[in-house]
Amino acid sequence: MQKILIILSLLPLSINATAQETQKYAQAPDGGEAHIYKTVGKVKLPLYVFNPKNHKNKEKIPAAVFFHGGSWNGGSPAKFEPHCKYLAERGMVAITVEYRVKTRQNAKIEDCIEDAKSAMRWVRANAGKLGIDPNRIASGGGSAGGHLAACVAVIDGCNAKSDNLKVSPKPNGMVLFNPALAIAKSKHFPEAINRRLGRSKKLSDRSHGPLEEISPLNFAERKQPPCIMFFGTADNLKAGADIYVDVSTKAGNDCKMVSYPDQKHGFFGYDQAGGKYFKLTVQEMDKFLVKLGWLKNS
Repeated sequence: MQKILIILSLLPLSINATAQETQKYAQAPDGGEAHIYKTVGKVKLPLYVFNPKNHKNKEKIPAAVFFHGGSWNGGSPAKFEPHCKYLAERGMVAITVEYRVKTRQNAKIEDCIEDAKSAMRWVRANAGKLGIDPNRIASGGGSAGGHLAACVAVIDGCNAKSDNLKVSPKPNGMVLFNPALAIAKSKHFPEAINRRLGRSKKLSDRSHGPLEEISPLNFAERKQPPCIMFFGTADNLKAGADIYVDVSTKAGNDCKMVSYPDQKHGFFGYDQAGGKYFKLTVQEMDKFLVKLGWLKNS
């Protein structure tokens, strides 16, 4: 109960601010082929495509699209550069996305979701040019980016007027690193928790409308693609994710959590703990993708 009470308490502070957040654009990853997937006003939003060696566009191989964390406030697509390079070496196309955030474009959370859906649609629409199987595209991300990677699967709204709505943004698999899945009141919470969340202003000023409409937990019963997520047991966001897994699984979805004792939020980073948990979580991600038939056993 105590963990659930503080699900929201660390969200806006979960990733430390960086110098990049004061710039118009985020830090680009080292490597990756840049493409502009969307233009909003004067803002051109890039994504970065990492290809396997000797990859040809006539091929149809699986892909993963990653969204960085940063509390919808900042962050950089460079965060998932190591994951993209790993998957490219394993034979998948891997993509890391820049989207609008508060510190750079004064974006609301719905704007972030809209950009994530635009990126997924762009990748699927350009699958032939990228050598991707449009029916094997995973969404992935960490923290707020994990929230976006779940939203593209379960939330129907937040579609850009410029998007071709005939192209689905829904992924065929989800790989989520300590995602923010419970950011508002929910029928799955006790009433005392909902009263507390209803009084919270921590995120409500960051959205265009009701947070309940953009909290993945409220849509966990919907049909979803296979999902794996990773959490440290000392992460306050885990309590909401535990409920998400339970609700999603009871609804017939394949939804699994792998947890790591005593680890806090952001533990999975390449630059954290000497890369120990990066390696462990990537190994589990690999097993998940092998199980889907997207990768061969290494």
